[in-house]
Amino acid sequence: MEGTTWTAVFLATLFLLLLSKYLLQRKLNLPPGPKPWPIIGNLNLIGSLPHRSIHELSLKYGPIMQLQFGSFPVVVGSSVEMAKVFLKTMDINFVGRPKTAAGKYTTYNYSDITWSPYGSYWRQARRMCLMELFSAKRLDSYEYIRAEELHSILHNLNKISGKPILLKDYLTTLSLNVISRMVLGKRYLDESENSIVTPDEFKKMLDELFLLNGVLNIGDSIPWLDFMDLQGYVKRMKVLSKKFDKFLEHVLDEHNAKRNAVENYFAKDMVDVLLQLADDPTLEIKLERHGVKAFTQVFTLFL
Repeated sequence: MEGTTWTAVFLATLFLLLLSKYLLQRKLNLPPGPKPWPIIGNLNLIGSLPHRSIHELSLKYGPIMQLQFGSFPVVVGSSVEMAKVFLKTMDINFVGRPKTAAGKYTTYNYSDITWSPYGSYWRQARRMCLMELFSAKRLDSYEYIRAEELHSILHNLNKISGKPILLKDYLTTLSLNVISRMVLGKRYLDESENSIVTPDEFKKMLDELFLLNGVLNIGDSIPWLDFMDLQGYVKRMKVLSKKFDKFLEHVLDEHNAKRNAVENYFAKDMVDVLLQLADDPTLEIKLERHGVKAFTQVFTLFL
């Protein structure tokens, strides 16, 4: 008799859960989208180039659609109008950021502005970027760097005029030289005895960081499979994190040595500015050393 009672309670509970899920879905009036599979959701429809896969799905389901990435529902807007809704009209509802392996392992546990969750830290980081790091005055002060690097590239191209060249390589070098001087204070694509990384290592580190921040890691979508690291991405993130940490520690030590050697030192690059902010006692949330490294890393990648 007791076993029958427990069976009835279990079946009643299961029925109520299924009914509530059905009513909730009807009430929410969810966007259209492909029917998800058990466990994996719609991950079977996402290829090696996720943005293209999602674009193809949007052609079928419209400018707003719902997908299921493993355990998590994902709403995708794929038009100018939907972008305005997400980023302007209803921005406060979509301002949160998911906690992914990339944010944990490649940005010092979500310490940069890209992956940090919305809150006091993120708002302070945004103010720092607007008022200090990317103000019009600060960007104007780097004009000479852009002019010098452009002149250098044009000079090199002039020397090999008449010969076939791969212009992409020169433009990449121009971009990286400008960024590394603005952020780090010097070129890292030049051979130097004092450099902690070779130019080739520097490029490979940036390429790997860019790739790993854009991959679709299965463990992010199906958390109970995360420990298996089925694609090997987390292992690569950890290896890259150690390489970048060694490099960034060297960069910060160099900058601190220069700052300490001169009284009333004037900030010459973004690392200098970040270190000054880290010393600022008026900040609402102290910018720790790992935060300086996280910001330096993301600026080097995404500027």
